[in-house]
Amino acid sequence: MKTLDHSYVLISMCMFTKKERHSIKFINYDARYAYKLFRKQYKTTIGADFITKELLIDDKLVTLQIWDTAGQERFQSLGVAFYRGADCCILVYDVNVQKSFETLQNWHEDFLKQVHPANPETFPFVLIGNKVDVDGGNSRVVSEKTAREWCISQGNIPYFETSAKEDYNVAAAFLCAAETAVSSEPVNIWETDEETPSHCELQRIPESLSGTESRGGCAC
Repeated sequence: MKTLDHSYVLISMCMFTKKERHSIKFINYDARYAYKLFRKQYKTTIGADFITKELLIDDKLVTLQIWDTAGQERFQSLGVAFYRGADCCILVYDVNVQKSFETLQNWHEDFLKQVHPANPETFPFVLIGNKVDVDGGNSRVVSEKTAREWCISQGNIPYFETSAKEDYNVAAAFLCAAETAVSSEPVNIWETDEETPSHCELQRIPESLSGTESRGGCAC
């Protein structure tokens, strides 16, 4: 059995408040994971940003295609263009902003509505509560207990608390998403069929057809 490189599509949706959208601030969450970068000033996602990341999972080379759709209402109509083909959906909210947490349910339902998975109850999701570093945690308004209760109500969605700025727990959250996506795929996606021919044969075009085509034109 050969180990194959396979691409998995992760949809990352970061919940914005109205104030954050107007000031075009972005937590730069995906870039922190993929490139170990964090910028205090970052332009808001326009439709979707795309990042790739390679890693090994169970000795298998996995390529992650991370699409950040920003979670902004004005781009919600574009969702279907990016959601289809997703292997896992990562929902990111700000633990310091109640509104960002309250929008999770709508985005969760909208995603499933547009993706139409065979089994919506088991489609892989990961919830991330970000910005736990802000004000030493004193500005927090959404408790870990509240977030975990929501995850349980949605079918025991894995939950992580992170800080993109401090690079805390970010990699662990994405690794969980990747492992969940991989485990949800059929086993045979990693295997090659030993009977599959290593080459293909081309059949010669009959001269009668070849001659007809070479003359061109139309019979009408």
